[in-house]
Amino acid sequence: MKKIVVVEDDLFMREELKDIFTKAGFATNCVTDFNRTIEEIVKEEADLVLLDLQLPGRNGFEICQELKRYYTVPILVLTSKDQLKDELHALELGADEYLTKPCPSSRLLARVENLLKRFAGREGMLDGEGFLFDYRTFTVYVNGTASLLTEKEGRILQELLINKGEIVAKEVLFQALWGTTEFIDENALQVTMTRLRKSLDKIGLRERIETIRGIGYRLNI
Repeated sequence: MKKIVVVEDDLFMREELKDIFTKAGFATNCVTDFNRTIEEIVKEEADLVLLDLQLPGRNGFEICQELKRYYTVPILVLTSKDQLKDELHALELGADEYLTKPCPSSRLLARVENLLKRFAGREGMLDGEGFLFDYRTFTVYVNGTASLLTEKEGRILQELLINKGEIVAKEVLFQALWGTTEFIDENALQVTMTRLRKSLDKIGLRERIETIRGIGYRLNI
């Protein structure tokens, strides 16, 4: 069953959308903590995100841009903003569809089905710009070729991809690998990082991981 995550702050609209999708046979979850929207979407492992633009805190444009930096999930914008400039801006930031409210449920469901078909086979993927990474199976795909990582290698790559282009502190990687930052031998992280680098080298992804001395690591894009 495909899962849709609804990001909509209006309670009435949120419940109406959930009802539409549930009756159409989708698993449907709604984000209600708009301070952690990205984290909630990733945690739910959504197959499609339905996103409003006018949200408390960070607006939908910012959420769309950040989500598309590393996550291949299709985004359907459903908003009351009906200006062409808003639609073009959303599409430039990575939105895959743009609909304005009010929208007939039949049209909404048709666009959802179309997006899911377009993105079939890319569920659960993180985009490394030159490769895709399935964080559920720890598999890297390069030019149609699959390469399986160990779980620890995969956990590191997942954190680097979520923060690609940014420095990931060693403590963050400790937490991802061992669930704690206490009493961890830093050599254990270095050994796993060396293995990950060798695995990436073998599939043509040489020197993508940069060491930031004394701080952590960064995946270069």
